[in-house]
Amino acid sequence: MFDTAGLRLLDAVARTGSFTAAAELLGYTQSAVSRRVAVLEREAGGPLFDRLARGVRLTPAGTLLHRHAREVLERLGRAASELAALHDGSGGRLRVGAFATANAVLVPEALREFRRSSAEVELVLVEGMSAELVESVAEGALDVAVVSDYPSGLFPGDAVRLAPLLADELLLALPSGHRLAGREVVRLGDLREETWIEGAPPGHPTMLAEACARAGFTPRVGVRIGEWTGKFGYVAAGLGVALVPALAARAVRGDIVLRPLADPAPRRQVYAALPRTAPLPAALALLAVLRGRAGGG
Repeated sequence: MFDTAGLRLLDAVARTGSFTAAAELLGYTQSAVSRRVAVLEREAGGPLFDRLARGVRLTPAGTLLHRHAREVLERLGRAASELAALHDGSGGRLRVGAFATANAVLVPEALREFRRSSAEVELVLVEGMSAELVESVAEGALDVAVVSDYPSGLFPGDAVRLAPLLADELLLALPSGHRLAGREVVRLGDLREETWIEGAPPGHPTMLAEACARAGFTPRVGVRIGEWTGKFGYVAAGLGVALVPALAARAVRGDIVLRPLADPAPRRQVYAALPRTAPLPAALALLAVLRGRAGGG
C-alpha cells in the first residue's frame, strides 16, 4: 500500500500545485514524479489530482488521502525528533528504579539535579526490592536502578553491570531522652538489655542480628515494623531502639538521636544497575549525578 516516500511526494505536489515544483523540492526528475503519482493513483483506486492548464489540484480522493498523509508525516517527524532526543540524552523516557531507603534522600535529590540539565526527559519511577530491580534492568523494563547488596546479595548476570555508589553504614537510632543519647559513639554491647525495633520477619537474617552476634548477644526484638516512618515513630515514643541506614539519616525526625557505633558498623554496598550494553545516554547522565551525590558532591 502507500509508502512514506509516496506520501511525501503527494504532500509536496499538493503544497506546490505542480509536478515540476514538487520534483525540484524533492530532488526528483519530473518524469519520476509523474510515474510515482501514477503508482499512487493506482493504489488509491482513482485520480488524486486534476491536471490543469497550469499545474494540478487535488481531487476529493486526493484531499482525503492528503489529510491522512499529513497526519502520518507529522507523527513520523515527531518520532524522529523524539528518537534523536533519546539518543543524545536530551529527551525521551527514563525508567528509574530504587529500593525504599534510597528514595529517602539520595534518589530524589539526584533526580532534582538531573532535571536541571535534562528537563525534557520524562522520568518514570519504580520502587522495589533490589533483586527484583536488577532483574527488571536485565529484562529491559528499567533503564537504571539504585540497588543494595543486602540482605540477599545481587546476581546481575551478563546483562547488567553494577556501578558502585557508596557503602551505606548503619547508625543507631535512640529516643532523644535515652540514657545513651548524649554519647558521641555507642557500643552495641551497652544495648544488650534494650528492646529493638526490627523490620524483617522472625527467622530472617538481618544486619542487626549479625552485628549483635559479633557483640556477643542476641537482640530482643519487641516490635516489627516494615516502614522507616513507623520505626521512627516507635523509637521517638521510647518503645525501642533501631538501626538506621545512613542513607535515611536526613529523613529522621527531630525527636530522634542518631549515633555511630563503636563496634565495626554493619554496612551494605549501594550500586547503580545499568544494562551492560548500550545504556541510554540519559541513564549515564543520571549515573554521573548519583555518583556526585553519593560522594557528597
